[in-house]
Amino acid sequence: MPRSATTRRPNVVIIGASATGLFAAAALTEFADVTIVERDHLPDGPTARRGVPQARHAHLVWSGGVHAFNELLPGIVDDVIARGGRLVHIMGDMVSRAPNEVWFRRFLSTHHRNLVCSRNLLDAVLRERLRAVEHLALRQGTTAQGLEGDATRITGVRVRSNDTSGSNDVVLKADLVIDASGRGSRTPQWLEGLGLPEVTERQVDAGLVYATRLFRAPHSSAGTDFPLINVQANPAKAPGQGGIILPIEDGQWIVTLCGTRGGEPTKDARAFIDFALGLGDPIIGELLKDAEPLSDVETTRSTANHRRYYEKAKRWPEGFVALGDAVASYNPVYGHGLTVAAQCALAVRDVMHTTHLTAPGTAQRLQRAAARPVSAAWDLAVGQDAFYPGATDTPPTAMERFLARFVDRAVETGATNPRALGALLDVMSLEKPPTRLFSPDMLIPMLIGPRKPQLQGPPLNQSERKTAIS
Repeated sequence: MPRSATTRRPNVVIIGASATGLFAAAALTEFADVTIVERDHLPDGPTARRGVPQARHAHLVWSGGVHAFNELLPGIVDDVIARGGRLVHIMGDMVSRAPNEVWFRRFLSTHHRNLVCSRNLLDAVLRERLRAVEHLALRQGTTAQGLEGDATRITGVRVRSNDTSGSNDVVLKADLVIDASGRGSRTPQWLEGLGLPEVTERQVDAGLVYATRLFRAPHSSAGTDFPLINVQANPAKAPGQGGIILPIEDGQWIVTLCGTRGGEPTKDARAFIDFALGLGDPIIGELLKDAEPLSDVETTRSTANHRRYYEKAKRWPEGFVALGDAVASYNPVYGHGLTVAAQCALAVRDVMHTTHLTAPGTAQRLQRAAARPVSAAWDLAVGQDAFYPGATDTPPTAMERFLARFVDRAVETGATNPRALGALLDVMSLEKPPTRLFSPDMLIPMLIGPRKPQLQGPPLNQSERKTAIS
């Protein structure tokens, strides 16, 4: 790292102690003194907080994210597992139906693993690790009010303590400001207020509603590594409806159901299991019949895919970067948000190993580097959601329709062929680019055709059914 350009450590201010903000801090404390500005007062343990309302729903971290987690904070995945999290083999420890209604065989030959736990536990472990990191300060109960500087350079953040009345703003000077404030980011307004042109945005909204309830795992399944159950919605059969059972720590199941326009789940607890029984396959509802509810039903409607193309801006100020959901937020059904957050932070760290933080053009290089993992997840999500009625003002292009058909073929092939499944999971896990789907590992099995017939139902074995249902 070239530090000879200055004798002092640069200052970085990160807006938001989200997972994105924490990962960005982990990436940058090697190079700078970092201050995180957070509106909430953060809890000490695995407790919900207002600023992460989506935490109550099912979350998982794809294997590309597992790798990025450990690159940024060595041993962090082991810390989560020690507190009750699991590394779930994809597809060996999963019962999963794809959006085209193909059931995956539970092959054990691939290396891919999902990290599974509650979001509250994951955030708690991240906070605990970051509190021990040198060169990091946290200002809680503090809200960012705006950027300091001009259209050419951002010099800091204007903040206000939530514990005082009036408009006693304080300016935190910074060599680099990072917006990690999430879906509600005010960066577009702040940049336009400085005279910068409006940034291109795109939204693809399948109209999905999430409904989640926490259950105690039924019968003896609480003491076993019960498989993750996933029935994905089918864009070709609107309204799309699906659900997931996520076995987490403390013998609990997070169950999230979802439905698009005209088929949305509700907060009515009495209708929860009936909705699950009415999915394309009733397996989730059947497994819940004897499960004890531990919470009310919580719903979320903020599930649109929304992207801001900051990396394409012709004019970009020095000293400012947006990351995570502040750049792109995804339909959470695909589970890519946490993985992208960590991969964006890794991209930032990689740039910093060859570029000084205060060097001209560094901010734009960081923004463009962070766009690569964003683009990979965006294409996967939009490639499905664009086909729901009313999802976008512009219908899918001929190329998008071709790619969607190809992905369906890739899923059908991977569902019955472990070699093809490895290629498919490389892409779905955000380990490799989409071009991996056109490799011989996929194309040869696709041309030869399946050696085994497609499964006609969920591959839940009798022992697993017995522990959960009988």
